[in-house]
Amino acid sequence: MSAADEILDIVDDQDRVVGQAPRGKAYAEGLRHRCVFVLARDAADRVFVHRRTPTKLVFPSHYDVFVGGVVGAGESYDDAALREAEEEMGVSGLPRPEFRFKFLYEDGAGYGWWSSVYEVRCELPVSPQAEEIDWHGFLPEEELERRLAEWQWTPDGLEAYRRLREFLAQGRGGADG
Repeated sequence: MSAADEILDIVDDQDRVVGQAPRGKAYAEGLRHRCVFVLARDAADRVFVHRRTPTKLVFPSHYDVFVGGVVGAGESYDDAALREAEEEMGVSGLPRPEFRFKFLYEDGAGYGWWSSVYEVRCELPVSPQAEEIDWHGFLPEEELERRLAEWQWTPDGLEAYRRLREFLAQGRGGADG
């Protein structure tokens, strides 16, 4: 099955399931669906950053500060976050990513998706999925901040990262946050 054939839940503006459709149709017709964004840090607190392959359906060859992707039909956000993080980073045995918040990403042209943002600590050696990622590195926060102005980033990832920084600055990143 190709990525375009993967079945997704189609949701409304309140994130309630209203139907299902193949990913390719959801993208082509701008049908609202669900995605997960997982920020991974290593033991030195560096952030996993990668460049998407040129064959990706959305934002090919763009850099991203998150691993993640679409939530499959009937799948929970939490399960999708763990699955996507392990698949894209090429690891198994990650701790369950910690949920931070959810928001409706909209691109300004009427297209959008519900986005659930997570964080995870990855102290395992990574071997990123070649079909998804063609470059990766763990960057210190300062270098990541410099690169934000230099590299072409996924717009939804930039928005999620901006919101995550605000969320953490407000002190809501703890276990009780």
